[in-house]
Amino acid sequence: MKAIYISETGGPDVLHYREDVEAPSSQDPDDILVHVEVAGVNYIDTYYREGIYHETLPFIPGQEGTGRVLKDPKGEIAEGTLVAWCSALGSYAEQVIVPRDRLVAVPEGVHPHVAASMLLQGITAHYLTDGVAELKEGDSCVITAGAGGVGLLATQMAAARGARVYTVVSSDEKEELSYAAGATEVFRYSENLAETIRRRNGGYGVDVVYDGVGKDTFQESLEVVRPRGIVCLFGAASGPVPPVDPQVLNTHGSIFLTRPSIGAYTAGEGEFRMRAQAVTQMLVDGKLNIRIGGVYPLADAAQAHRDLQERKTTGSLVLEV
Repeated sequence: MKAIYISETGGPDVLHYREDVEAPSSQDPDDILVHVEVAGVNYIDTYYREGIYHETLPFIPGQEGTGRVLKDPKGEIAEGTLVAWCSALGSYAEQVIVPRDRLVAVPEGVHPHVAASMLLQGITAHYLTDGVAELKEGDSCVITAGAGGVGLLATQMAAARGARVYTVVSSDEKEELSYAAGATEVFRYSENLAETIRRRNGGYGVDVVYDGVGKDTFQESLEVVRPRGIVCLFGAASGPVPPVDPQVLNTHGSIFLTRPSIGAYTAGEGEFRMRAQAVTQMLVDGKLNIRIGGVYPLADAAQAHRDLQERKTTGSLVLEV
């Protein structure tokens, strides 16, 4: 089968397109074999590619996508059923094995590109705004990388909860997208970012910071949050944050620092399905817009990774398989 193959970790050049990769198989009755039509591209894929997240070599990257069921060992899901999934490593390929509990039916009328990218980023945005922090009317938050896939979705969800949403972007185009998603005010990256946002927030720190950039914005995130507020580091687009002395959290007002993961926030009984259903229902109801910022053929996965890490993109990226 056709697939993207990684035999050594490193930069985008280690993503090799091959047409002779052995198709996956499993003896587990709860593993579903799916024909992949579109695969989603996410920052977590770059962490696996670089070796930040460990996986035994060689492997096929990719965590989510949409396609049609080829085989359900239990016969519960009919062959040909259109499904979407996330947290299934190996999705940059023509076929993938998906655990039964990480798969959902695609609602009628949802475009394949949207279906392929709705779960991982959608569930992430959901647990950020309804998990890491329970945002409510009148709360305030900062979202860095506000025009990225998660950023745009988290902005919509936070705004729907009545929060004041301050986002940070790098261009006029991204600013327009962020405002369209419901941002209260949009800022550029700068040395005095925390001071500027505090001033616009009535002179007070915000309740929550959702920082998906990492190294370049982490110090500003610590400074912009209110005492006993939450700094949520959910990504590292600019690189990993250096080790943190816990005393720093005391210095900034006994703040809370967390580094969440989709695995931890879908580990509870029925939690994955609850969050997946919440995202798909918002999508069907027209309350959530997923912007597809780039569509690439499978063979161009390396270019998709370059564009993503060079912050040239907005919204979600997909690979047509």
